[in-house]
Amino acid sequence: MTGIDKAGTFTLGDRTVKRLGYGAMQLAGPGVFGPPKDRKAAIAVLREAVANGVNHIDTSDFYGPHVTNQIIREALHPYPDDLVIVTKIGALRGADGSWNPALSPQQLTQAVHDNLRNLGRDVLDVVNFRSMHGVGNGSHGPAEGSIAESVEAIVELQRQGLVRHIGLSSVTPAQVAEARRICEIVCVQNHYNLAHRGDDALLDALARDGIAYVPYFPLGGFTPLQSSTLSAVAGRLGATAMQVALAWLLRRAPNVLLIPGTSSVAHLRENLAAAALDIPADAMRELDGVAAAQAA
Repeated sequence: MTGIDKAGTFTLGDRTVKRLGYGAMQLAGPGVFGPPKDRKAAIAVLREAVANGVNHIDTSDFYGPHVTNQIIREALHPYPDDLVIVTKIGALRGADGSWNPALSPQQLTQAVHDNLRNLGRDVLDVVNFRSMHGVGNGSHGPAEGSIAESVEAIVELQRQGLVRHIGLSSVTPAQVAEARRICEIVCVQNHYNLAHRGDDALLDALARDGIAYVPYFPLGGFTPLQSSTLSAVAGRLGATAMQVALAWLLRRAPNVLLIPGTSSVAHLRENLAAAALDIPADAMRELDGVAAAQAA
């Protein structure tokens, strides 16, 4: 067993994927808007990821918009048989790069067709509904509010054969429960990492039910994780802080699927090497305390 295989696999819908995947958001331009500075480099990153065994890619047609999906198609189509591409819908980009809710059945239907066209697919493997309730409060994080109408609209697209499986993104536990009363949910994608652990209880509940949990911003997002404990553990293990943060997530629960993103082949290789990093029990205990220490 070599490379990312050491991280193991987990079931996503009716497919088995490697637990260390790739998130395509950073392939768009600054602010996830417009084209990348170097399109050839973006294509090279995607091809390198797949060459190293990645078979789970996360994207959305509102990245760019349209940019990342078009790059994925150019780089990887015709797609490998084992590749699972997960996309998300529920937002539109304004001309100024703003993120705007697009939650009506008509908008969600259009978003599915946009993803199909730009990815060059007849059916989408997994579609995450991205709740936008927090946007009205000036936040991109989860906020309470019913998501039933939007989920039901995606279920109708599933009945039409355009969507295989349904997931959720940026949601509260109550919204997860609401959606699960409507249909099968195969994954939840929320902000979670070593220092941001508000979803601990939800993650564990999903693990008990065999549902994948996909943390976005696993490395802290646009503000990279900074922790003296993390740096000290990384130094002892001869690894980078980011590799340790990823390895901790892999150890956190068996249903965690990682999608770290990068526009650099060198950084991609560094991220993928985290699959083989073993964190001793004493170091895990130290890292488990990072969130509490940062909150103090």
